[in-house]
Amino acid sequence: MKKLKDIQKVYDLELERVSDSIKQSKSKRVLIQFADGLKPYATEVADYLEEKTGAEILIWLGSCYGACDIPVGLEALGVDLTVQFGHNSMMPTY
Repeated sequence: MKKLKDIQKVYDLELERVSDSIKQSKSKRVLIQFADGLKPYATEVADYLEEKTGAEILIWLGSCYGACDIPVGLEALGVDLTVQFGHNSMMPTY
């Protein structure tokens, strides 16, 4: 199993910022998505966020090709917030 401390040596996942966002938005169910290279750390990140926030964390293990690739049907899952790891912000459209 991949450990959170291992990935934090290489990447800044901004987990405190994510935790704060979950708390501030009062989200109860949060979906997290990962770029393929980060997926081995998904359960470690989910466990960390659940412990810090008390929210239920769901992991999306389907394909994720960037910030515009948001799964369809999240309303049916009752997801309050989606967090993507490993992608840059979307470019603004004009």
